[in-house]
This record gives sequence, structure tokens and C-alpha cells, in this order.
Amino acid sequence: MPFKKGDFILIDYVAKVVETGEVFDTTIEEVARKEGIYREGALYEPMLVVVGEGWVLKALDESLTNLELNKKANIEIPPEKAFGLRDPEKIRLYPLRRLRARGIRPQVGMRVEVDGRLATIRTIGSGRVQLDFNPPLAGKTIAYEVTVKKLLETEDEKIKALVHRRIPSVEIEKFKIDIGENEVTITIPEEAFYVEGLQVSKRGIWMDMQKFFPEKKTLRFVEVFTSEPSGGEPSSRESPTGT
Repeated sequence: MPFKKGDFILIDYVAKVVETGEVFDTTIEEVARKEGIYREGALYEPMLVVVGEGWVLKALDESLTNLELNKKANIEIPPEKAFGLRDPEKIRLYPLRRLRARGIRPQVGMRVEVDGRLATIRTIGSGRVQLDFNPPLAGKTIAYEVTVKKLLETEDEKIKALVHRRIPSVEIEKFKIDIGENEVTITIPEEAFYVEGLQVSKRGIWMDMQKFFPEKKTLRFVEVFTSEPSGGEPSSRESPTGT
């Protein structure tokens, strides 16, 4: 059964550059380690995508409606629909001494910031380096190997997935989520209290709720602080959001 716009799906993918075969992104830890792109602390798991919401490249998003559950598909995306064509006007020479003055030891392929913009060092000559301000994947044909691992169908599954998307570093099973007809209450586990950007994440969850579950007029976050057995009274803090 094909997927449709608005479906909540979990996908695994491996993304590579067709011209070189280089893998530059994946949701699968084993592949990341094998290809030498593993990042310590990164979360490797199927990615939540709401079809048609632009959470992935547009060309990939449009292709999701043609996929089948648990069936691997290969999707090839030309440069103009991926990361754009290369612009030769975005390549210029830069004095080597100015980089060295900033403590940079230039190497071919290195990414550096110049005049507030990121560039890739393409060549190093006598006294000058060639800087390429095009995105690293500009001009490349991209291939995605994609598998839809799950279609989320229940309200509970979808809301949990939205919470996990915003606060991925804490296991979703540790959140207590109570879903009512017109409101949702999320009890946040103590280990999530000090997650960087938690307030921004909570605001993001509320925006997601308004978009995908507009009938939920109130979103309430509860943070419970529990004392050690040796003494002190438990305390809690409640932060409602919505109207």
C-alpha cells in the first residue's frame, strides 16, 4: 500500500554520492562505522518523517509515496534537485598568510570560515589557496537507499514520535504521556531537565501539536523533582502551554 501525504513513517537510509560512491549520511550505526563517518554521541535509529512536510530533501520526500513497507528502494536525485549545481563564481583565491595568521594550517579538503561563510580548500599554491564556497555536495548526484521501517497509525505512537524527535537524547519510554480529548500532559523524566535547549524543544513540541493535532488545545509539561530517601519532600513543577 503506497504512503500518502501526512503519513507518519520511520525510515532508515544510506545516502551516498553517485560519482564517487562516498557515503556521507546514514541512520544506521553499523554503516556509519564501516564508512568512517560515525559521530560519537550521534543517535543512529530510524528517522521520523511526516510525508510531504519537507523534513527531508524535496525530491526524496516526493518519492516516499511510491515506497512499500520494509522494502528497500534506491532513489537517485540529480544535482539540481539535491544540493544545487556548482557555481564557478563561488570559487576564489585567498592569501595563505591570512589563514596562517589565524592559526589555521590549511590542507586540501579542509572546511574553513572566511568572511562569515564556510568554504572548502580545493588547492594550495604558492602563497594562495583556492576556496570553494559552494556547498560540499553541490553538483553531485545523490543516491538514497531507503527502507520504510514502520507506519505510525495511532495517536499515541505519533505523539511519542514527535516528542522523541524534539528530545532524542532521552529514551521516549522514560516520558509519561497522557493523551486526553482536548489536551496532552507530558511528564518529563529528571534526566531530561538539563538537556541543552529543553525550553526550545518544548516549544517545538507545542508547535507540532498545533499542526498535527489541532484539537489538542492544551499541552502541559510536568517536571517532578524527587528527593533522596534520606529526607526532604518531593517537589514538582508544572508548565502548561496553550490556551
